[in-house]
Amino acid sequence: MRFVPEDEQRRRIAACFARSELTLEQLWMRYFALGGSLSLIELDAYLNGLTTLPRVDRDMLAHAVNERLDEVAGPARAPYSHSVSDAKPLHGPLKALVDLLEGAHRAPPERLPAVVAEAGRALDLTIGVYLADYDQRTLVPLRPGSAELDIETTVGGDVYRRAGTTVTRDGTLWTILLDGVERLGVLEIVPDDADPEDPVLREQCRWLATLLGHLVTATTQYGDGLDSRRRHRRRGSPAELLWQSLPPLTAATESVVVGASVQPAYDLCGTVFDYALSENCAQLALFDAGMRTGSANIAVVTALSAYRAARHGGASLGEQFTAVAAELETLSGAPAVTGAVVELDLATGILRLLGAGSPPLLVVRDGEALPATESLATRFSVAGGPFHPTQVRLEPGDLLALYSRGVAETTNGAGEPFGRARIARHLGHDAAELPPEIARRLTRAVLVHGADELRQDAGVLIARWISR
Repeated sequence: MRFVPEDEQRRRIAACFARSELTLEQLWMRYFALGGSLSLIELDAYLNGLTTLPRVDRDMLAHAVNERLDEVAGPARAPYSHSVSDAKPLHGPLKALVDLLEGAHRAPPERLPAVVAEAGRALDLTIGVYLADYDQRTLVPLRPGSAELDIETTVGGDVYRRAGTTVTRDGTLWTILLDGVERLGVLEIVPDDADPEDPVLREQCRWLATLLGHLVTATTQYGDGLDSRRRHRRRGSPAELLWQSLPPLTAATESVVVGASVQPAYDLCGTVFDYALSENCAQLALFDAGMRTGSANIAVVTALSAYRAARHGGASLGEQFTAVAAELETLSGAPAVTGAVVELDLATGILRLLGAGSPPLLVVRDGEALPATESLATRFSVAGGPFHPTQVRLEPGDLLALYSRGVAETTNGAGEPFGRARIARHLGHDAAELPPEIARRLTRAVLVHGADELRQDAGVLIARWISR
């Protein structure tokens, strides 16, 4: 440790004090707030070279001046009595992460692209951010002048679908942008000089993408700057209500991965889903109000709220079902709500289901759909209970799917419904994909089948049991 000579320290403290725009009284107040005990006269005498001060007081005085310089001036700082390393890194991965954290602090959402660009410079990278639109058809650039990327046909779209990383022939590194496990978009990373195949660089980019994903989600909670970029058109008020009620489209633990998709994204009206994952159990639910009527959204939000309240209170599966039924029976003139509540024991793979007039649960094993799993109840009702759950034993790797009536009942121009067989075929074909991608592809297929015209919402909730 190198000690700064007292005379040099005094001279530099005095010079920095002169640039601080503080009066002597203001400096003394800051010094006093740090724990200093010397008088105003003693500080004045020290700054003018008429006396000396103990090392601890010199350092407190330097710190008081530096706090002010951080506010108004710039990097030149008063020295402490011994040399210390700069707390803030000047280059490299740690500086990139610090730049992201500090740049995003109190920043409005629309400033995030500039913050990301600054963080990229610390790694000698040029970074472009693309976020998936709410329809999950395109990746929308945050950098002005850049073109949107089609999710089905571009390199960036392929990275999004696989939630992976790839390097193109021109040396561009593409990597998934995640908040936890939820896919938000992709990063386009152009190294200034480094090898994009370098595993260390890839790991550093993964750190950056992980932190950025959290910041995108956090800033979207209090501003519309990023949210508006992801919208291709205005949402109606029913869709806005339902989207704000939904959990993230993806969640995972070591034992289970959950993915969901709902369409039409901008005109969602009567389908919601929910889940809760723990160490030992995955709880899933889907509620569907059928035809897209004016009161459908109120009915399914009521069902969702009743389900969550019961689940949060520790209610059993049967009690959750009854709570939803009781709440729905208080609504006057609301459409009938169908759906299902499910519990999956993550230790044993035992699945318990209570359905209410909903399409049967589908289980896909080794790419093939098992026979339909029916439930006895035809609707959410208090009368006739208690209802006894249907029980299925899953095997590791099995997919289970809950879906709304709109998935199976959407018809094409010839009046042919999409149908359960087609659902099973799509699930089996895509079984090796990630659950959120399976869900996205299924609802996209329903939209194509219906020529983008849905009389009922198409919602699907998919889970893969991984076991332990």
